[in-house]
Amino acid sequence: MNSNTLASLSRRAFNGAIASGLLLGPVAWAQTSTPVRAIAEDYYRGMFALFPLEATENAGDAAYEAAFEIDIAPAHRARQRAFYERTLARLRELDTAALAGDDRITRDLLAWDARDRLALMAVPYHLMPITHAGGMPVRLAQWAGGEGSQPLKTSANYEHFLERLKGLPGYIEQAMANMEAGMASGVVLPRALVERTLPQLDGLLPARLEDNPYLVGVRTFPAGVPEADRPRLREAYTATVRDALVPAVTRLRTFMRERYLPAARSTSGLGALPGGAQWYEMIVRSFTTTDMRPAEIHELGLREVARIRGEMEKVKERFGFRGDLQAFFKSLEGRPELTPFRSDEEVVAAYRAINDRVKAGLPQLFERSPRAPLEIRPVDPLQRDTASSYYVPPAVDGSRPGVFFAAFTDAKTLATTQMTALFLHEGQPGHHYQIALQQESATSNYRRSAWWDAHGEGWALYAEGLGRELGLYDDANAWLGRLQMEMLRALRLVVDTGLHAKGWTREQAIAFSRENDGSSEDDARRAIERYMAWPGQATAYKVGELRILALRERALAKLGPKFDVRAFHTQVLGDGCMPLAMLEAKLEAWIAAA
Repeated sequence: MNSNTLASLSRRAFNGAIASGLLLGPVAWAQTSTPVRAIAEDYYRGMFALFPLEATENAGDAAYEAAFEIDIAPAHRARQRAFYERTLARLRELDTAALAGDDRITRDLLAWDARDRLALMAVPYHLMPITHAGGMPVRLAQWAGGEGSQPLKTSANYEHFLERLKGLPGYIEQAMANMEAGMASGVVLPRALVERTLPQLDGLLPARLEDNPYLVGVRTFPAGVPEADRPRLREAYTATVRDALVPAVTRLRTFMRERYLPAARSTSGLGALPGGAQWYEMIVRSFTTTDMRPAEIHELGLREVARIRGEMEKVKERFGFRGDLQAFFKSLEGRPELTPFRSDEEVVAAYRAINDRVKAGLPQLFERSPRAPLEIRPVDPLQRDTASSYYVPPAVDGSRPGVFFAAFTDAKTLATTQMTALFLHEGQPGHHYQIALQQESATSNYRRSAWWDAHGEGWALYAEGLGRELGLYDDANAWLGRLQMEMLRALRLVVDTGLHAKGWTREQAIAFSRENDGSSEDDARRAIERYMAWPGQATAYKVGELRILALRERALAKLGPKFDVRAFHTQVLGDGCMPLAMLEAKLEAWIAAA
């Protein structure tokens, strides 16, 4: 997700597919409208008018398919500020005391959301608009083949996307002006991230025009585009790319190589920038939806890393391995029993077998389950080299199930170790239960699409842990997979805060990760550079999981024999995604009432 997106929709999940309502489209709600729901609908529509690419990526809303906004421009940022302030003013006019339960929650969510976004406008994301983790030029190139969020199935689809491409040169000019302003004020990217970005820009400028990634969609057309339209569309795309996009991207590449790279900083974290420590504290509060300070999160991460390492030492003994953890991790690569698959069908069958075991135990843990079924499919072959496993929510009208897409490059090299924990996280009772149930109970488009990483990803990480209660981790290999995935989230607490609040170097963070999870140099580098480019987001997962676990322990301690884990899960999921502070207040009231 690119940095301007971080400023506009900072809590969205990084890969964009899970927990995003991808391709669901808006719903005309049959429920009786209320003043709060009217504000919620205006907010939902207003946000997509400001950020139309998010309407495509996160809602599949065709009304915004051709729209393009330069949301890093000063005038647009003024519109954003005015929109959030106007929403808050409308909410203040409501008679809060007269609001019913659901409308009160909607009002509180809207107020939290608008205040949070307004506060985050103080963070100068707009001065660092192009990173290796996403920038508008690369984002549109990724959509240009019709395999991304932008639909390219009809002539109208192609004409709409062409309008967006025509807006890209203006965006690039604004981005360079912003980066000039950032250079003047000392707000620039780390040099390592600029060096990662330059090859991406090179990839947008192949020697032959016909190889340009912006033209992938017009090399061949889908059946929905009539033969008569194809020459016209191909010529229009070619002219736009040749005469506007190639010159603009060339100017950007030259600027970043000759002007920006020499001005890039040697430090790695946001805290090294003037005002950066305060910005990072704001970002951490936004992502964790708590009052936790970076130092507190760092210490929490260190404790969790130590705890999980202790559990890994015990698992190592169950494998019969003598030696240190690093050697143990290395030894797993040579165990043929951990890579038993010979075909894609065998992998899918193994995931379905896990699902069968999960489904059998879920009635013991949940009062209700989603009406929408869950299917398991391998990712499309075109995505195999780049995709991670992910979840796509069901269609609200019931026309499509929820889908867990399993990603693997080669079935013969896929290890079974993390499959159980991954399914619990991405499938059920992780994202499928949280998102599908939210869709079924929502009273507005806003409530259906509301998302906070700390709750949504925290729940999915908590759901991984439910594998113990489901009897899925009696197997040492599966339990190790859970610990590996949990360690990743614990490490994030340490390295994210280390980079951005404690002055850690990129190399220091890479070394700490490798020491504790056995990752390769390249994998660790990629992860650390992601956290450098997207401060704070990585802290949400583990903070969310631990807060849910603490609420469960609190409820058990206070309710004793009256505690019902099924009822507890209903309370955690029943009103959809929300900030942890709101969830905690809700659970405290439930405990008191019980």
